[in-house]
Amino acid sequence: MIEIRGLSKSFVGQDGGRVQALSDVDLDVAENEFLTVLGPSGCGKTTLLKAVAGLVPVDSGEIVVDGTKVRGPGPDRAMVFQNFALLPWATVLDNVAFGLELRGVGRAERQERARALIAMVGLAGFETKRPAELSGGMQQRVGIARALAVQPRVLLMDEPFGAVDEQTRRLLQEELLSIWEESRLTVVFITHSMEEAVLLGDRVVLMSARPGQIAEIVPVPLERPRARSLERSGKYAEITAYLWDRLRDMHEEHRAAR
Repeated sequence: MIEIRGLSKSFVGQDGGRVQALSDVDLDVAENEFLTVLGPSGCGKTTLLKAVAGLVPVDSGEIVVDGTKVRGPGPDRAMVFQNFALLPWATVLDNVAFGLELRGVGRAERQERARALIAMVGLAGFETKRPAELSGGMQQRVGIARALAVQPRVLLMDEPFGAVDEQTRRLLQEELLSIWEESRLTVVFITHSMEEAVLLGDRVVLMSARPGQIAEIVPVPLERPRARSLERSGKYAEITAYLWDRLRDMHEEHRAAR
């Protein structure tokens, strides 16, 4: 579904020098897979996701989605950001329907589709509210509904629950799993939480410290549909502990090399 080959990306740093964000990244994501991505801060996780979304150009390498090379944003991919990125002046209904409007979908059809998704994410009755009137968790539900409205084949999620409290985060995780079980989109999900990565993912990609590379891919052989009870299982604890050990080792290696 997603093929990434030899991907490298650098930026101009604040001092005017080049900062290598990604170096020679190779990665395959299967159709309908839920892939989670972990790594030290600043390792290029968001840059990788934005490159797949077509939001940033790359220095070398290529990204192919369903046989088509990525050259920019496309209707087959939708992105959910940590900071919600909602239109502050627009209602919930108009925010969810925004991408459909850009694609020329008629008003009646886009509102019908938006209302159905608003109900799916548990916000029926809030259609006329604006983002400032919503909690953080509710705003993120709007962001997820907006991404789903354009019916993408790939959903790209950049720490989407990082700005909400722990209780809301757990509820959103369960909601996302339910939506994914129903839609079976291909999902690439960035997180800083080992527990979240294991709870959600079919596999966990571990990225090294900058310049970001794929250090390891860890399978998560836990049955689906996922339930909170698996957090008490030995296998869940084993995978989570392994990920923490690997991340701690990478941090210490990076610090020693500086």
